[in-house]
Amino acid sequence: MAAIKDVAARAGVSAATVSRVLNDHPSVSPESRARVLAAVAALGYRPNAVARSLRTDETRTLGLVISDVLNPYFTSLARAVEEEARALGYSVIIGNADERPELQDHHVRTLLDRRIDGLLLSPTDRGAKLIRDAVRADTPVVFVDRWIPGVDVPVVRADGRAAVRDLVGHLLALGHRRPAIIAGPAATTTGSERIDAFRAALGEHGVALPDAYIGQGDFQAESGRRAAERFLDLPEPPDAVFAADNLMALGALDAFRARGLRVPEDIALAAFDDIPWFVHTDPPITAIAQPTDELGRAAVRALAERIAGREPPSVTLPARLVVRRSCGAELPPDGATLPPDGAELPSDGAPPGRADAPPGPPDPVPSERNPSARSQRSDP
Repeated sequence: MAAIKDVAARAGVSAATVSRVLNDHPSVSPESRARVLAAVAALGYRPNAVARSLRTDETRTLGLVISDVLNPYFTSLARAVEEEARALGYSVIIGNADERPELQDHHVRTLLDRRIDGLLLSPTDRGAKLIRDAVRADTPVVFVDRWIPGVDVPVVRADGRAAVRDLVGHLLALGHRRPAIIAGPAATTTGSERIDAFRAALGEHGVALPDAYIGQGDFQAESGRRAAERFLDLPEPPDAVFAADNLMALGALDAFRARGLRVPEDIALAAFDDIPWFVHTDPPITAIAQPTDELGRAAVRALAERIAGREPPSVTLPARLVVRRSCGAELPPDGATLPPDGAELPSDGAPPGRADAPPGPPDPVPSERNPSARSQRSDP
Protein backbone atom coordinates (compact mmCIF):
# COMPACT_ATOMS: atom_id res chain seq x y z
CA MET A 1 0.00 0.00 0.00
CA ALA A 2 1.39 3.39 -0.99
CA ALA A 3 2.37 5.84 1.75
CA ILE A 4 2.43 9.61 1.71
CA LYS A 5 6.20 9.59 1.17
CA ASP A 6 5.69 7.51 -2.02
CA VAL A 7 3.27 10.11 -3.35
CA ALA A 8 5.72 12.89 -2.50
CA ALA A 9 8.57 11.10 -4.30
CA ARG A 10 6.51 10.49 -7.44
CA ALA A 11 5.22 14.06 -7.54
CA GLY A 12 8.63 15.56 -6.75
CA VAL A 13 7.36 17.51 -3.74
CA SER A 14 7.68 17.24 0.03
CA ALA A 15 5.41 15.11 2.20
CA ALA A 16 4.15 18.36 3.76
CA THR A 17 3.04 19.59 0.32
CA VAL A 18 1.17 16.33 -0.27
CA SER A 19 -0.55 16.76 3.09
CA ARG A 20 -1.55 20.33 2.23
CA VAL A 21 -3.02 19.19 -1.10
CA LEU A 22 -4.99 16.41 0.57
CA ASN A 23 -6.36 18.88 3.11
CA ASP A 24 -7.20 21.38 0.35
CA HIS A 25 -4.87 24.04 1.71
CA PRO A 26 -4.81 27.15 -0.54
CA SER A 27 -1.04 27.71 -0.25
CA VAL A 28 -0.14 25.03 -2.85
CA SER A 29 0.47 26.17 -6.43
CA PRO A 30 -1.82 24.77 -9.13
CA GLU A 31 1.12 22.97 -10.76
CA SER A 32 2.17 21.18 -7.57
CA ARG A 33 -1.44 20.34 -6.76
CA ALA A 34 -1.89 18.75 -10.19
CA ARG A 35 1.30 16.66 -9.80
CA VAL A 36 0.24 15.46 -6.34
CA LEU A 37 -3.26 14.48 -7.46
CA ALA A 38 -1.84 12.64 -10.46
CA ALA A 39 0.54 10.74 -8.17
CA VAL A 40 -2.32 9.90 -5.78
CA ALA A 41 -4.34 8.49 -8.67
CA ALA A 42 -1.41 6.54 -10.15
CA LEU A 43 -0.43 4.95 -6.83
CA GLY A 44 -3.97 4.41 -5.56
CA TYR A 45 -3.05 6.23 -2.35
CA ARG A 46 -5.72 6.40 0.36
CA PRO A 47 -5.27 8.72 3.35
CA ASN A 48 -5.39 7.16 6.80
CA ALA A 49 -8.66 8.50 8.16
CA VAL A 50 -7.89 7.49 11.73
CA ALA A 51 -4.53 9.25 11.72
CA ARG A 52 -6.06 12.30 10.11
CA SER A 53 -8.78 12.47 12.75
CA LEU A 54 -6.13 12.48 15.49
CA ARG A 55 -4.44 15.47 13.82
CA THR A 56 -7.55 17.48 12.92
CA ASP A 57 -9.97 16.40 15.68
CA GLU A 58 -12.45 15.58 12.89
CA THR A 59 -13.57 12.17 11.67
CA ARG A 60 -15.96 13.34 8.91
CA THR A 61 -18.36 10.81 10.42
CA LEU A 62 -21.91 11.31 11.66
CA GLY A 63 -23.92 9.05 13.92
CA LEU A 64 -27.59 8.29 13.27
CA VAL A 65 -29.68 6.48 15.88
CA ILE A 66 -33.12 5.60 14.57
CA SER A 67 -36.04 4.14 16.49
CA ASP A 68 -36.71 1.04 14.38
CA VAL A 69 -34.81 0.01 11.25
CA LEU A 70 -37.64 -2.38 10.29
CA ASN A 71 -40.08 0.52 10.05
CA PRO A 72 -40.09 1.60 6.37
CA TYR A 73 -40.40 5.25 7.40
CA PHE A 74 -37.09 5.15 9.28
CA THR A 75 -35.46 3.10 6.54
CA SER A 76 -36.31 5.83 4.03
CA LEU A 77 -35.19 8.50 6.48
CA ALA A 78 -31.82 6.77 6.96
CA ARG A 79 -31.30 6.57 3.21
CA ALA A 80 -31.94 10.29 2.79
CA VAL A 81 -29.55 11.04 5.67
CA GLU A 82 -26.82 8.89 4.15
CA GLU A 83 -27.19 10.47 0.70
CA GLU A 84 -27.09 14.04 1.99
CA ALA A 85 -24.20 13.29 4.33
CA ARG A 86 -22.20 11.77 1.48
CA ALA A 87 -22.83 14.86 -0.62
CA LEU A 88 -21.37 16.97 2.20
CA GLY A 89 -18.34 14.73 2.61
CA TYR A 90 -19.47 12.72 5.63
CA SER A 91 -19.90 9.01 6.30
CA VAL A 92 -22.75 7.78 8.51
CA ILE A 93 -22.80 5.06 11.18
CA ILE A 94 -26.34 3.88 11.91
CA GLY A 95 -27.62 2.42 15.17
CA ASN A 96 -31.04 0.76 15.52
CA ALA A 97 -32.66 1.39 18.91
CA ASP A 98 -35.54 -1.02 18.18
CA GLU A 99 -37.80 1.26 20.27
CA ARG A 100 -35.76 0.32 23.38
CA PRO A 101 -34.23 3.13 25.48
CA GLU A 102 -31.41 0.92 26.80
CA LEU A 103 -30.39 -0.05 23.26
CA GLN A 104 -30.56 3.60 22.23
CA ASP A 105 -28.12 4.47 25.03
CA HIS A 106 -25.79 1.67 23.92
CA HIS A 107 -25.61 3.08 20.40
CA VAL A 108 -25.18 6.67 21.56
CA ARG A 109 -22.36 5.67 23.92
CA THR A 110 -20.63 3.64 21.20
CA LEU A 111 -20.87 6.45 18.65
CA LEU A 112 -19.52 9.03 21.07
CA ASP A 113 -16.62 6.71 21.90
CA ARG A 114 -15.81 6.59 18.19
CA ARG A 115 -15.45 10.35 18.14
CA ILE A 116 -18.18 11.10 15.61
CA ASP A 117 -18.42 14.74 14.56
CA GLY A 118 -22.14 14.96 15.29
CA LEU A 119 -25.22 12.93 16.19
CA LEU A 120 -28.65 12.68 14.56
CA LEU A 121 -31.20 11.09 16.84
CA SER A 122 -34.85 10.05 16.87
CA PRO A 123 -35.24 9.41 20.62
CA THR A 124 -37.22 6.47 21.93
CA ASP A 125 -38.21 8.23 25.16
CA ARG A 126 -38.17 11.62 26.84
CA GLY A 127 -35.66 10.76 29.55
CA ALA A 128 -32.39 9.85 27.86
CA LYS A 129 -29.93 11.19 30.46
CA LEU A 130 -27.01 10.16 28.26
CA ILE A 131 -28.27 12.38 25.44
CA ARG A 132 -28.74 15.33 27.77
CA ASP A 133 -25.19 14.81 29.04
CA ALA A 134 -23.86 14.73 25.46
CA VAL A 135 -25.60 18.01 24.66
CA ARG A 136 -24.21 19.63 27.83
CA ALA A 137 -20.76 18.45 26.73
CA ASP A 138 -21.23 20.43 23.48
CA THR A 139 -21.59 17.40 21.22
CA PRO A 140 -23.37 18.64 18.05
CA VAL A 141 -26.82 17.00 18.18
CA VAL A 142 -29.93 17.35 16.02
CA PHE A 143 -33.24 15.61 16.70
CA VAL A 144 -35.12 14.24 13.71
CA ASP A 145 -38.80 13.18 13.72
CA ARG A 146 -38.96 12.98 17.53
CA TRP A 147 -37.41 15.19 20.17
CA ILE A 148 -36.83 15.52 23.91
CA PRO A 149 -38.69 18.48 25.41
CA GLY A 150 -36.41 20.87 27.24
CA VAL A 151 -33.25 19.88 25.34
CA ASP A 152 -32.16 22.94 23.39
CA VAL A 153 -31.02 21.52 20.06
CA PRO A 154 -32.53 21.89 16.58
CA VAL A 155 -35.48 19.64 15.77
CA VAL A 156 -36.29 18.59 12.20
CA ARG A 157 -39.80 17.17 12.03
CA ALA A 158 -43.11 17.07 10.23
CA ASP A 159 -46.25 18.70 11.63
CA GLY A 160 -49.15 16.31 11.11
CA ARG A 161 -51.89 18.21 12.89
CA ALA A 162 -53.47 19.68 9.76
CA ALA A 163 -53.29 16.30 8.01
CA VAL A 164 -54.96 14.59 10.99
CA ARG A 165 -57.67 17.24 10.86
CA ASP A 166 -58.16 16.47 7.17
CA LEU A 167 -58.35 12.75 7.95
CA VAL A 168 -61.02 13.23 10.61
CA GLY A 169 -63.07 15.39 8.25
CA HIS A 170 -62.69 12.72 5.58
CA LEU A 171 -63.89 9.94 7.91
CA LEU A 172 -66.91 11.90 9.12
CA ALA A 173 -67.84 13.00 5.61
CA LEU A 174 -67.88 9.32 4.58
CA GLY A 175 -70.36 8.58 7.37
CA HIS A 176 -68.14 7.00 10.01
CA ARG A 177 -69.57 7.64 13.45
CA ARG A 178 -67.25 5.86 15.90
CA PRO A 179 -63.58 6.49 15.08
CA ALA A 180 -60.88 4.96 17.25
CA ILE A 181 -57.11 5.36 17.42
CA ILE A 182 -54.19 3.02 18.01
CA ALA A 183 -51.78 5.46 19.65
CA GLY A 184 -48.02 5.27 19.90
CA PRO A 185 -46.06 5.28 23.18
CA ALA A 186 -46.89 8.27 25.36
CA ALA A 187 -43.17 8.48 26.22
CA THR A 188 -42.46 9.67 22.67
CA THR A 189 -43.37 13.10 21.39
CA THR A 190 -44.88 11.68 18.20
CA GLY A 191 -46.99 9.24 20.22
CA SER A 192 -48.56 11.94 22.37
CA GLU A 193 -48.78 14.51 19.58
CA ARG A 194 -50.78 12.29 17.22
CA ILE A 195 -53.40 11.25 19.73
CA ASP A 196 -53.76 14.88 20.88
CA ALA A 197 -54.25 15.97 17.26
CA PHE A 198 -56.83 13.23 16.66
CA ARG A 199 -58.80 14.08 19.80
CA ALA A 200 -58.70 17.81 19.02
CA ALA A 201 -59.86 17.26 15.43
CA LEU A 202 -62.80 15.14 16.59
CA GLY A 203 -63.65 17.80 19.15
CA GLU A 204 -63.89 20.40 16.41
CA HIS A 205 -66.78 18.32 15.02
CA GLY A 206 -68.35 17.72 18.42
CA VAL A 207 -67.27 14.07 18.49
CA ALA A 208 -65.80 12.59 21.67
CA LEU A 209 -62.98 10.05 21.88
CA PRO A 210 -63.90 7.60 24.67
CA ASP A 211 -61.14 5.76 26.51
CA ALA A 212 -62.47 2.48 25.09
CA TYR A 213 -61.62 3.75 21.61
CA ILE A 214 -57.98 4.45 22.48
CA GLY A 215 -55.63 1.54 21.91
CA GLN A 216 -52.10 1.66 23.25
CA GLY A 217 -49.40 0.56 20.82
CA ASP A 218 -45.62 0.71 20.56
CA PHE A 219 -45.20 1.58 16.86
CA GLN A 220 -44.81 -2.10 15.97
CA ALA A 221 -47.20 -4.44 14.15
CA GLU A 222 -48.03 -6.82 16.98
CA SER A 223 -49.27 -4.01 19.19
CA GLY A 224 -51.53 -2.84 16.36
CA ARG A 225 -53.01 -6.31 16.06
CA ARG A 226 -53.67 -6.57 19.80
CA ALA A 227 -55.28 -3.13 19.99
CA ALA A 228 -57.53 -3.89 17.01
CA GLU A 229 -58.63 -7.18 18.56
CA ARG A 230 -59.58 -5.37 21.76
CA PHE A 231 -61.64 -2.88 19.73
CA LEU A 232 -63.47 -5.69 17.98
CA ASP A 233 -64.35 -7.33 21.30
CA LEU A 234 -66.17 -4.23 22.54
CA PRO A 235 -70.00 -4.35 22.77
CA GLU A 236 -70.01 -1.52 20.24
CA PRO A 237 -66.79 -1.68 18.19
CA PRO A 238 -65.52 1.36 16.28
CA ASP A 239 -66.37 1.68 12.60
CA ALA A 240 -63.05 3.34 11.73
CA VAL A 241 -59.53 2.91 13.13
CA PHE A 242 -56.65 5.36 12.77
CA ALA A 243 -53.28 3.74 13.49
CA ALA A 244 -50.62 6.24 14.54
CA ASP A 245 -47.95 4.53 12.44
CA ASN A 246 -47.70 2.25 9.43
CA LEU A 247 -46.66 -0.99 11.17
CA MET A 248 -49.51 -0.77 13.67
CA ALA A 249 -51.89 -0.25 10.74
CA LEU A 250 -50.66 -3.47 9.12
CA GLY A 251 -51.15 -5.30 12.42
CA ALA A 252 -54.70 -3.95 12.66
CA LEU A 253 -55.39 -5.06 9.09
CA ASP A 254 -54.31 -8.59 10.02
CA ALA A 255 -56.71 -8.56 12.98
CA PHE A 256 -59.63 -7.40 10.84
CA ARG A 257 -59.01 -10.11 8.27
CA ALA A 258 -58.69 -12.78 10.96
CA ARG A 259 -62.22 -11.84 12.13
CA GLY A 260 -63.56 -11.98 8.57
CA LEU A 261 -64.14 -8.23 8.37
CA ARG A 262 -63.81 -6.36 5.10
CA VAL A 263 -62.05 -3.02 4.74
CA PRO A 264 -63.71 -0.58 4.19
CA GLU A 265 -67.14 -2.23 3.96
CA ASP A 266 -67.15 -3.39 7.59
CA ILE A 267 -64.54 -1.14 9.13
CA ALA A 268 -62.36 1.71 7.86
CA LEU A 269 -58.60 1.90 8.34
CA ALA A 270 -56.12 4.77 8.03
CA ALA A 271 -52.51 5.22 9.09
CA PHE A 272 -49.92 7.82 9.95
CA ASP A 273 -46.70 7.45 7.91
CA ASP A 274 -47.38 6.49 4.31
CA ILE A 275 -45.22 3.72 2.84
CA PRO A 276 -44.90 2.34 -0.70
CA TRP A 277 -46.58 -0.92 0.32
CA PHE A 278 -49.89 0.80 1.03
CA VAL A 279 -50.75 1.14 -2.66
CA HIS A 280 -50.39 -2.65 -3.02
CA THR A 281 -52.61 -3.74 -0.12
CA ASP A 282 -56.23 -4.69 -0.76
CA PRO A 283 -57.67 -2.13 -0.45
CA PRO A 284 -54.93 0.52 -0.75
CA ILE A 285 -54.62 2.26 2.61
CA THR A 286 -55.37 5.91 3.24
CA ALA A 287 -52.39 7.45 5.04
CA ILE A 288 -50.76 10.63 6.26
CA ALA A 289 -47.50 11.08 4.37
CA GLN A 290 -44.46 12.78 5.82
CA PRO A 291 -41.84 14.41 3.55
CA THR A 292 -39.27 11.79 4.58
CA ASP A 293 -36.56 12.62 2.07
CA GLU A 294 -36.70 16.34 2.83
CA LEU A 295 -36.61 15.66 6.58
CA GLY A 296 -33.51 13.49 6.33
CA ARG A 297 -31.63 15.96 4.16
CA ALA A 298 -32.63 18.96 6.27
CA ALA A 299 -31.48 17.15 9.41
CA VAL A 300 -28.01 16.53 7.94
CA ARG A 301 -27.68 20.15 6.83
CA ALA A 302 -28.67 21.35 10.30
CA LEU A 303 -26.13 19.03 11.91
CA ALA A 304 -23.38 20.24 9.56
CA GLU A 305 -24.21 23.77 10.68
CA ARG A 306 -23.93 22.73 14.33
CA ILE A 307 -20.58 21.06 13.67
CA ALA A 308 -19.37 24.30 12.08
CA GLY A 309 -20.26 26.18 15.27
CA ARG A 310 -23.40 27.86 13.99
CA GLU A 311 -26.92 27.73 15.46
CA PRO A 312 -29.39 26.60 12.77
CA PRO A 313 -33.11 26.95 13.43
CA SER A 314 -35.45 24.01 13.86
CA VAL A 315 -37.26 22.88 10.71
CA THR A 316 -40.93 21.92 10.57
CA LEU A 317 -42.41 20.62 7.32
CA PRO A 318 -46.09 19.83 6.67
CA ALA A 319 -47.45 16.30 6.40
CA ARG A 320 -50.37 15.63 4.05
CA LEU A 321 -53.29 13.27 3.72
CA VAL A 322 -53.22 10.77 0.85
CA VAL A 323 -56.70 9.33 0.28
CA ARG A 324 -57.06 5.77 -0.99
CA ARG A 325 -59.92 3.29 -0.68
CA SER A 326 -59.52 1.93 2.86
CA CYS A 327 -61.96 4.41 4.40
CA GLY A 328 -64.67 4.04 1.76
CA ALA A 329 -63.80 6.78 -0.72
CA GLU A 330 -65.07 6.05 -4.23
CA LEU A 331 -62.04 6.18 -6.50
CA PRO A 332 -61.51 5.21 -10.12
CA PRO A 333 -60.64 1.49 -10.43
CA ASP A 334 -57.11 2.36 -11.56
CA GLY A 335 -56.63 5.28 -9.18
CA ALA A 336 -54.37 4.66 -6.20
CA THR A 337 -54.84 8.02 -4.54
CA LEU A 338 -57.16 10.98 -4.42
CA PRO A 339 -56.46 13.40 -5.99
CA PRO A 340 -54.64 11.39 -8.72
CA ASP A 341 -51.49 13.50 -8.41
CA GLY A 342 -51.25 12.83 -4.68
CA ALA A 343 -52.04 16.42 -3.69
CA GLU A 344 -53.64 17.29 -0.38
CA LEU A 345 -57.34 17.14 0.25
CA PRO A 346 -59.16 20.45 0.57
CA SER A 347 -58.73 21.98 4.02
CA ASP A 348 -62.21 20.90 5.10
CA GLY A 349 -61.22 17.26 4.59
CA ALA A 350 -64.14 16.47 2.30
CA PRO A 351 -63.38 14.31 -0.72
CA PRO A 352 -64.30 15.53 -4.20
CA GLY A 353 -68.00 15.33 -4.73
CA ARG A 354 -68.64 16.02 -1.04
CA ALA A 355 -67.77 19.71 -0.96
CA ASP A 356 -71.25 20.41 0.34
CA ALA A 357 -70.89 18.04 3.30
CA PRO A 358 -71.95 19.78 6.54
CA PRO A 359 -69.02 20.87 8.72
CA GLY A 360 -70.73 19.86 11.96
CA PRO A 361 -70.97 16.41 13.56
CA PRO A 362 -72.82 13.72 11.64
CA ASP A 363 -76.19 12.44 12.76
CA PRO A 364 -75.63 9.96 15.62
CA VAL A 365 -76.99 6.84 13.95
CA PRO A 366 -75.44 3.37 13.90
CA SER A 367 -73.10 2.65 11.01
CA GLU A 368 -74.04 -0.13 8.59
CA ARG A 369 -70.42 -0.66 7.53
CA ASN A 370 -69.60 -2.95 10.45
CA PRO A 371 -72.42 -5.43 11.09
CA SER A 372 -70.77 -6.50 14.34
CA ALA A 373 -70.67 -2.90 15.49
CA ARG A 374 -74.42 -2.17 15.34
CA SER A 375 -75.99 -1.11 18.60
CA GLN A 376 -79.02 0.66 19.96
CA ARG A 377 -76.72 3.23 21.51
CA SER A 378 -76.17 6.25 19.33
CA ASP A 379 -72.81 7.39 20.59
CA PRO A 380 -69.80 5.62 22.17
